[in-house]
Amino acid sequence: MKLSLQLVALYTILVKEIRRFTRIWMQTILPSAITVALYFLILGKFIGSRIGSVDGYPYIEFIAPGLIMMGIITNSYANTVSSFFSSKFQRHIEEMLVSPMPNYIIILGFVLGGMARGLIVGVAVTLTALVFTRLQMQNVTLVILTSILTAALFSTAGVINGIFAKSFDDTSIVPTFVLTPLTYLGGIFFSISMLPEFWQKASYANPILYMVNSFRMGILGVSDVNLAIAMSVMVGLLIILFMTSLHLLNKGTGTRS
Repeated sequence: MKLSLQLVALYTILVKEIRRFTRIWMQTILPSAITVALYFLILGKFIGSRIGSVDGYPYIEFIAPGLIMMGIITNSYANTVSSFFSSKFQRHIEEMLVSPMPNYIIILGFVLGGMARGLIVGVAVTLTALVFTRLQMQNVTLVILTSILTAALFSTAGVINGIFAKSFDDTSIVPTFVLTPLTYLGGIFFSISMLPEFWQKASYANPILYMVNSFRMGILGVSDVNLAIAMSVMVGLLIILFMTSLHLLNKGTGTRS
């Protein structure tokens, strides 16, 4: 298949994915902004005033980068896992698999669609955050790079979940029992320096910690982890997940009866 045709195929999948979630934006984009507004109102305004400052910043300002990342993570993942499983359930994934289109183009199309939703939600959450606090943006390049890597990583993870899922219930198991706990324990609402030594060390096994702190470094200029290590973790995990998803699709896992 020629490169030009591959690009047309990729563009077609991407447009389909974007139209899929923008058509129901009140279900896919608006809820995240409302949820974050509640976090800012309850945690930032009411509880944050009693907590004081963390790492030299007011609590409401400290949690803002983490809440933005939470929106990107959950929406990137949710978009691809639901979309890929739906394509299996409706059996139109078979049409793509028997076409001359390479499997990596199929995966990339779904991943880019998930990234689009995650990043759009990230912008919506950022605008919501600006209503409650100020964001200083110490390093815009780092903010953008971290957002893209995180959205790509969890979009790819969502594809893997979608490949293995056999029912709609299977698409919510990982987000509920794995993704949500890791997100809440990933340093969104606290600095790991506030934890006992054992839990500080245990926190380094949580990949979301590196994403949240890399993003916080870009906005506030403070981080609990080394930036080079954080970037390495994100890039490494992205490569591993993409190659895993490609291997599973090539094997026909979850797509062949």
